[in-house]
Amino acid sequence: MSSDAPPDPYDNPVAFGQRVQIYRNRRGMTREQLAGLLGHHASWVKKVETGSIGMPRLPEILRIAEVLRVRRLNDLVGDVGAEPHTDLFLGPGHDRLPAVRAALSAYPAPGTREAPTKAYLRAALDAAWAARHGAPNHREIIGRLLPGLLRDAQLGVRQADTASDRRAALALQAETFFLAQFFVAYQPDPSLLWRVAERGMVAAQESEDLHVIGVAAWLAAQAHRDSGPGHYDEADELVMQALRLLEPGLPDAPLDVQAITGALRAEAGITAAKRRDTGTAWGWWDRAGGVSRQLPADYFHRVTSFGRAVMGAHGVTVAVELRAGRESVRQANQAETDAIPSRPRRARHRIEQARAYYLDGQRETALAALEQAHAAAPETIRYNGYARSIVLEETASRVPERRQRASRLAVDIGMLAA
Repeated sequence: MSSDAPPDPYDNPVAFGQRVQIYRNRRGMTREQLAGLLGHHASWVKKVETGSIGMPRLPEILRIAEVLRVRRLNDLVGDVGAEPHTDLFLGPGHDRLPAVRAALSAYPAPGTREAPTKAYLRAALDAAWAARHGAPNHREIIGRLLPGLLRDAQLGVRQADTASDRRAALALQAETFFLAQFFVAYQPDPSLLWRVAERGMVAAQESEDLHVIGVAAWLAAQAHRDSGPGHYDEADELVMQALRLLEPGLPDAPLDVQAITGALRAEAGITAAKRRDTGTAWGWWDRAGGVSRQLPADYFHRVTSFGRAVMGAHGVTVAVELRAGRESVRQANQAETDAIPSRPRRARHRIEQARAYYLDGQRETALAALEQAHAAAPETIRYNGYARSIVLEETASRVPERRQRASRLAVDIGMLAA
């Protein structure tokens, strides 16, 4: 390693402040950006990084870890004695992840078997999406289905006889990658997530299917945004390119194209909220709502969950990312959670509600929302970094009841041994 290479934050001698600076730089953030997200002045961040002030208390450390998307608490604070690593923002790794990874890396030999019909693969994908939205253990089910779906979709593309058949097969293959991206997200293999996102985008573009291209852009934009502020511009550019493609034909577009257009607008709002651009964030949210009101009342997009029922959930996320405590609670209180037909999306909304209540200092209500999230879809909260952060912080609460509730949740979601 060259002498001017940045230090590795895993090395024990690296102080807490240095680790903060390393991770901040890796995320492409300025001190001003980090300070804004933490509710401090840039001078405070400088004092932390230079060691002018000591290591903050646990709640502040957890907020720093959340913003910097640090996977393990020990990666930020160092290995204190012989304490075990505490996972934070990436899930523990699903038992079926190795099989899914192997399927994504496999290239079956030509002629090994005949590809299933497009009608068969379409029905199989429909069943997989229904299972994802309806099952509390959705990752287990999808992880079991994905290896076969990935293999069948690949065979369909390779054995297509005409250009038209190939485009149709590519659209189906892109959709299997979309399903895979939901499975691999927030698991301890970021490179696999990017591989899936890129393959989905390539297959979508080659399919020339407007709806599929829109979904690929929606998922890829999320992957960029989750990589940190240094990648917000890429997320926005993907969304804007897709909207420029979709919006001219919106008045006469099929329902699925209308829905992905609305979902993309909502994503633009969330990215703007992460930038603390209040007017732009709510403007995009309102434009997304305009699309949702043109859809049938019970419409539900099988990939993005977009529809009228989810707009309240998007409102909570926008307010939370803007760090608007009162507004986030107002949005959380008025959102109709039970109207969201997808169990994992409903659980994710409960987690966003918990973030809103926590931001407003309503910690008991936040824990109650997390308990509801666990009841709706245990595998969603198990892999959600925000939920794990709140639970971990509350296990150290000075209030016995909160500490006990958080400890039970920590056991339930696999953070602590029973």
